[in-house]
Amino acid sequence: MSSIFTKIIEGEIPGRFVWKDDECVAFMDIMPASPGHLLVVPRAEIDRWPDLPAELAAHLFSVAHKISGALDRAFDRDRVALMIAGFDVPHTHIHLFPANGMEEYNPANANKNATAEELDESAQKVRDALRELGYGEFVPEA
Repeated sequence: MSSIFTKIIEGEIPGRFVWKDDECVAFMDIMPASPGHLLVVPRAEIDRWPDLPAELAAHLFSVAHKISGALDRAFDRDRVALMIAGFDVPHTHIHLFPANGMEEYNPANANKNATAEELDESAQKVRDALRELGYGEFVPEA
């Protein structure tokens, strides 16, 4: 059975994508820890991140690094946080989110009522920043 992320990647469920390439995608988290919170997800449905082939893991972190630069540019926060938890969806994913402190790492503090407009605005900021950084070929249209 396909994970919810596979369904998003395949267009069965809507997603607010900011990055697409042959190996992975990045889209906005619907319960953001902060504005700009997104997920970097391999197209391959692999549950546990240590099970990723080394080349794919390296690619995911390379993409996360590039997107982190865009998040840093687009949002006024002290840091861009990265987290791999792996308990909520059985499909490897890297959380990236602008943060000012450790309390933002706590999923209990996530915005469970983020509006479509808030998510769209954050996604557009990330897309614009990625284009400014020269990654336009990987940035899908809204």
